Amino acid sequence: MFRTALRNVLAHKARLLMTVLAVMLGVAFVSGTLVFTNTISDAYQNSSAKGFDQVDVAVTAKYQEDKGDRLGKTPDLTQALLDQSAKVPGAASAIGVVTDFTAIADKDDKLIGGGFQSQGGNYWGDKDPRYPLKSGSAPHGENQVAIDSETARRAGYKVGDTVRLSVDGPVLSPRISGIFTTDDGNVAAGGSLALFDTATAQKLFGKPGTYDEIDVKAKAGTSQTALKAALDKALPKDVTESTTGKELADDQAKAISASMSGMRQGLLVFAGIALFVGTFIIANTFTMLVAQRTKELALLRAVGASRRQVTRSVLIEAFVVGTVAGVTGLVAGIGIGAGLRSLMGTLGATVPDGPLVITPGTVAAALAVGIVITMLAAWLPGRRAAKIPPVAAMSSVHAQATTRSLVLRNTIGALFSAAGVAVVLAATTMSGSDGQAPMGMGAVLLIIGVFILTPLLSRPLIAATAPVLRAFGVSGKLARQNSLRNPRRTAATASALMIGLTLITGMTVMAGSLQKSIDKMASSAIRADYVVSMANYNGLSLDVGKKLAATEGVTATSPMRNAPGRIEGETELLTGVNGATIGKLTDVTVDNGAFKVGPTQAVVDADTAKKHGWKAGSAFTVAFEDGKKQRLTVAGVYEGNDLIHGILLDLSALAPHQTDASDTRVMVKTSDGASDATKDRLEKALGSNPAIKVQSKQDLSDEIAKMFTLMLNMLYGLLAMAVIVAVLGVVNTLAMSVFERSQEIGMLRAIGLDRKGIKRMVRLESLVISLFGGVLGIGLGVFFGWAAGELMGTAMPTYELVLPWARMAVFLLLAATVGILAALWPARRAARLNMLTAIKSE
Repeated sequence: MFRTALRNVLAHKARLLMTVLAVMLGVAFVSGTLVFTNTISDAYQNSSAKGFDQVDVAVTAKYQEDKGDRLGKTPDLTQALLDQSAKVPGAASAIGVVTDFTAIADKDDKLIGGGFQSQGGNYWGDKDPRYPLKSGSAPHGENQVAIDSETARRAGYKVGDTVRLSVDGPVLSPRISGIFTTDDGNVAAGGSLALFDTATAQKLFGKPGTYDEIDVKAKAGTSQTALKAALDKALPKDVTESTTGKELADDQAKAISASMSGMRQGLLVFAGIALFVGTFIIANTFTMLVAQRTKELALLRAVGASRRQVTRSVLIEAFVVGTVAGVTGLVAGIGIGAGLRSLMGTLGATVPDGPLVITPGTVAAALAVGIVITMLAAWLPGRRAAKIPPVAAMSSVHAQATTRSLVLRNTIGALFSAAGVAVVLAATTMSGSDGQAPMGMGAVLLIIGVFILTPLLSRPLIAATAPVLRAFGVSGKLARQNSLRNPRRTAATASALMIGLTLITGMTVMAGSLQKSIDKMASSAIRADYVVSMANYNGLSLDVGKKLAATEGVTATSPMRNAPGRIEGETELLTGVNGATIGKLTDVTVDNGAFKVGPTQAVVDADTAKKHGWKAGSAFTVAFEDGKKQRLTVAGVYEGNDLIHGILLDLSALAPHQTDASDTRVMVKTSDGASDATKDRLEKALGSNPAIKVQSKQDLSDEIAKMFTLMLNMLYGLLAMAVIVAVLGVVNTLAMSVFERSQEIGMLRAIGLDRKGIKRMVRLESLVISLFGGVLGIGLGVFFGWAAGELMGTAMPTYELVLPWARMAVFLLLAATVGILAALWPARRAARLNMLTAIKSE
């Protein structure tokens, strides 16, 4: 039986090629994902480990928790603690570390790197062991800075150049004194690093005389553990805590692994979708192969082969196909992993150097996925083959689906579909996080139910195409009849395309609806013409608000200054605003009272009011950062959103209690409204600072739209794999169907249907099957998009369903294109069949 199975694989290698390709694509996706994420993770871990070479023990400040009316705080690491650390037995040296956001502009005044990866710090003394100088000298004074070599290379800077940079708003223009090398992970990821002398860094970052961390180097012969124990003994336990360099490196490696894990899981989900779609092709292929070899299998049964041996022979064929697909998929995946890494470099994302990582786990996963998926998909066709009675098969009486089996199938499908719809509808009534799991379960049940019911659904939907197909004459009529001849085969072929389009349509509906709701939120909640913030959303210098208020054409401004406060034993977000102008700059819905902010009056969002049981006229006591308290009255309760929420109080009440204040954003109203000229005037007033964003309401919406578009394009790209696999499925089904119907096609040719008519028949059959899958996929996608939107609407009052009719039309056109392209080779092959040879075939 083993030799028979191998002979069958070789005899049908052309027909199995599409199956191998379908499985190979899924395996390549899996192995490529593992190779890519393992390579990137390994490179970052090695790079971060090098970054801790100069740190044997790191001393950080110990956070003191909130207690009663007292807010938690982080104590300062003072110069005295630094000196004390340097004198601990076993310590060779101690370096004080200061870090914060620092944006560097290129020569075109554009921000270098992403806002979150633009960092600044201090260069210790004249020779900092952490940052070896490549050229130039250490920075000294406020007018000098050193930058990393990658940033210098990307922007074309050299020693002696003047560079524009910003820490919290005002533009600085120091001279580059030196260029250094670093293993900093942010720089490796495409960010930038600017270093000042210690005193300048402390002043710029608002940390005069204090440090964020103290890095201690051990003397020769002193272990990291021994040095940590000495530091723990010498330093105050309630102020500091220490960590060895090895622990820091291990924690960093875990963090990198965790971040890669998210990416890996996301990519593997799409690989799983492609493989899931591939199972339809495998099952369809083996079902058709078994049907074509009915007499052969019956003969094997007649000469003594048992049912188990027949099933085993089909599984052996599947094992060979899976092994070939696994090996070729692994090789292709290694190429994909290397290609993705190169693509990141091409797109400007810098990745640390390192070898391509191919672990034994990746090899095992690729082979296991290829073999297991193929054998599982082939098991049911093999089991069916073994059940064919030898005498019936020898008489060419194929085992047709009985009425009982069809009724059972349709009943099961209806039950699954009804359960799926019920669970999804129930999930829409729940709150956001509570409804996610039920909705996911309901979606799976509904997709399974629709798949089971697809043969039943195919008859009315394909029959509906009759008026259109009638225009193509005999070819159109035959195409419709062929599509309905074997509903199960049609269903399996269409389902592969249906799943891909369901996901694509669902995500498109959700993204479009979310974009609309965010646009609505921005336009309805803000009256301000512009919102000014830092590129990385760090705090703005208080000077920014003052400069904007003094700019020509500005009629009203209000900063939004966040601070924590203790109320009734809980920490709440306080936002300081200009009480006199905030009403002109916002347009929120007030549920109770009036939107009035004054020295002793505050407005609170509905969630906060509900939590504390407040309403208009309620009074509460707030404890500020400096420990002082004030009694405030609730003037009104408003509907909060992502832009404006929490407790809004007047700056006159908040500012006296802050020592290191900064504004989250500044809202600006102008006499001329939003225009290019007004925006240009505001940007020039701030020194054309690349680290500061001046955004109109339209800019805010466009920024979010850009994010959604990027996300959707990435998802489209990932789901394209499933669509490609579906195309292979259609090609495979049509090609095998043409082979199966060779005699019939020969007879059609003999009675007068020409080659063009044969080609048209096969193409129309492919088009009908593809459009059937497309209609089902788009319909399910719209339903899931609506349901997910209802769930999100519980947390987003402005949410409304938006159906992207134009995109759905494109998706339907895509389904039609898939059908036309998939039919090219099978149609050509059918038309080229020799008439007499085809008639004589069995």
